[in-house]
This record gives sequence, structure tokens and C-alpha cells, in this order.
Amino acid sequence: MKFILASMLTIPFALCFTSPSQASDWGCEVLLCAASSNPSWQDVASCRPPMEKLIAAMKRPGFSWPICQGAGTGKPGYERYAECPEGWQPIAGDSVGDEASGKLPQCMRRQTTCRPGYRSSRYSGSRTMASDDGVTRVFSDGRSCASTEFIQRPLRRDPYYFDMKEDISGQLTRFWFNLRK
Repeated sequence: MKFILASMLTIPFALCFTSPSQASDWGCEVLLCAASSNPSWQDVASCRPPMEKLIAAMKRPGFSWPICQGAGTGKPGYERYAECPEGWQPIAGDSVGDEASGKLPQCMRRQTTCRPGYRSSRYSGSRTMASDDGVTRVFSDGRSCASTEFIQRPLRRDPYYFDMKEDISGQLTRFWFNLRK
């Protein structure tokens, strides 16, 4: 992996550092540090200054992401939420992308929970049950064993990413990172 990363980044970063622009050099430092995964940039002494400078700059009005011209990556992408666990489907809260209302994206799955010897309840309306494990179960009919389960969609540990193209094969590789100090 280190060899692939080194070969993939050598030519673009060589181009970055030949540029006279200081902002471009900083953009290339940020890109190189963000792509560091083992160890992450937080554990690389030379990465702390450019990344801490970035974090501080992001708090200022008019912030513009430093770009590494020769790498062709531009600004990073951002995906706040991780994939749902296996067997679960991603859904939004009450409306797609409406996080301002407090309705965060969730994961959903349909379950059948009937056990041998099940006897239906006399209750005939829908009901919702919350459990200690963070799962909310909605039964559309009190006599049914079928339910729809919901959990909060997990947050990504590393929500930012750069997609970098390998020079030889042209294949894109995604590098995930975070901006926690």
C-alpha cells in the first residue's frame, strides 16, 4: 500500500512543489497529509503544522480550501454518515436532507419476530416500541409479527475524502481523513 501511494502521488506532488505559489505548496502539504492513513496525519509530526493551519483557517470568514494544482483533486468531498450496517437500508428522517428539523438520517429494516406459539394480541392499531439497544420498532398492526426497525445512521470517523487518480492505471483511489486535532 505504501508503494502504491508513493508511486501514485510522486508525479502530482513533484509538480505541486515546483510551483512558485505558497498557497499551492500548502495545498499539496494538506493533500499529502490527508492521504496519510497508517499513521494518520495526527501522528505525523511534519503534518501537524499545515493541518492545524488549515483547521484554524476554516474558522475564518471567506475561507477557501488550499488547492494542490498539480494533483488535480480540488476541494475534498464530505460524507457525514457511514454506510448502514449489513441488512439495513439508509433513509432520511421525515424528509430527505432535513437535518435542520432534527430528523437525522436513519437506517431501516423490516423484521418478522413471530416465535413458535405466537398468539395475536387484541390490539389492532399501530404501535411503536423503543429498546435499550437504540432500535425503534414500529408495528403497523398490533396483531402482526412484522415490524419496521429504525436506528440512527452511524457517523463516519473520517468524513472528508480526496479521490486521487493513479498516473499509470488511471484508477481512482479514495483517501478518507478527519480534521480532529
